[in-house]
Amino acid sequence: MTSRRSARVAGAMLGAIAVAAVAAPLLGARAPAAIGDVVGARLLSPFSHDPAGALHLLGTDRLGRDLLARTLLAGRVSLAVGVTGALLAGALGVAVGAVAGWRRGPADRALMALTDALLSIPRLVLLLLCVALWEPSLSTVVIVLAATGWMGVARLTRAEVIAARGRPYVDAARALGAPSRRTLWRHVLPNALGPAIVATTMGVGSAIMLEAGLSFLGLGVQPPAASWGNMIAAGRDVVVTAPWVSLVPGLAVVMVTMCATIVGDDLRDRLAGTRRTTVQRTRIVTISRGPAVN
Repeated sequence: MTSRRSARVAGAMLGAIAVAAVAAPLLGARAPAAIGDVVGARLLSPFSHDPAGALHLLGTDRLGRDLLARTLLAGRVSLAVGVTGALLAGALGVAVGAVAGWRRGPADRALMALTDALLSIPRLVLLLLCVALWEPSLSTVVIVLAATGWMGVARLTRAEVIAARGRPYVDAARALGAPSRRTLWRHVLPNALGPAIVATTMGVGSAIMLEAGLSFLGLGVQPPAASWGNMIAAGRDVVVTAPWVSLVPGLAVVMVTMCATIVGDDLRDRLAGTRRTTVQRTRIVTISRGPAVN
């Protein structure tokens, strides 16, 4: 029960952050490149007022920009990159795993050899290599996150598809004359998506963290566009005198990553519980029918 309550709180926090980020312009947030009063509002501490009398709940940066507004606007970019990258990686992994598990033979061996080869290389190294080959941009980061994050989902999907191949509903679909492709996409894959959905959900936090790391290194989202990563980088040289400049976006990254992980863990537990219940019901029905009569 405590785990379910934590997951509900984490989901509510994720929803609140997403809504606040989307509605940031309606809340009065200015464009990320807009510069405030550099002289009077520079590096104000949280809960301070600038010379014009405006309250800055989370303080300001070196250019006099409100950190709360800028963090919300940067959240739109970071959340979009993380969610889109994770979803694309999940879709690619499901497609590769489904084909490998259903076709078997040479196709399975070739796809799994490629998957194992990519899994043997640390993802951060792959990310740095891919970003170094192309000009850093928002679209490049999304594509790179998708291209380096599909391998685990592919292996999970392949295992589920292989397990589903021998189930009765697959034999029934084949007996009714359903084509192989239709059997896979209409009958097998919907019953094998559970682990892939969990892995994709938990991959959102990882993708946001990786995007923040790339942007911190100057290889991700480029200024004047704001992301949590380049906001942290912008405050690293004043971390002693004005720690809130880096602390605010850093806490946003940690909070979103932690909430996504908690939601993914709860989804995994729910899926495992549903599977155990299904197996128990199947056993009860089998026992109640008794042995087959020849």
